[in-house]
Amino acid sequence: MAKLAVIKTTQTTASVDDYISTLPTEQQRADSAVLLRLMKKASKEEAKLWGKSMIGFGKLIYKSPATGREVEWFKIGFSPRKANFSLHLVLNIKAHEQLLKKLGKHKRGVGCLYINKLADVDIKVLEQLIQVAAKGKK
Repeated sequence: MAKLAVIKTTQTTASVDDYISTLPTEQQRADSAVLLRLMKKASKEEAKLWGKSMIGFGKLIYKSPATGREVEWFKIGFSPRKANFSLHLVLNIKAHEQLLKKLGKHKRGVGCLYINKLADVDIKVLEQLIQVAAKGKK
């Protein structure tokens, strides 16, 4: 096995609940509570704070398809940012085009979805995407 790359964002012992309570808006706090519930249910893992602002569930060794670099990372997670929620699902977004068409207002990256607020999306479709990602299916 290759040596793991050392990255700045690692799992901490800080309280996820305490972090969420510091979010600036009630909308962010409420949406974070829903995402916590959905991701905990799907992953069967407890939420952990990674770095200062990422909430992750589970742990895996992620190998970048672009560089081959291996890092310790969470299976699924999210980060409530000022502009939007960044959902880290570590799946091949393009393989789930049919579900994404039904999701609602979102943007996407390589393995991430960006959602302004949960009211913009179909929660049942989002839950399906989270379930697929938690099972480790690409």
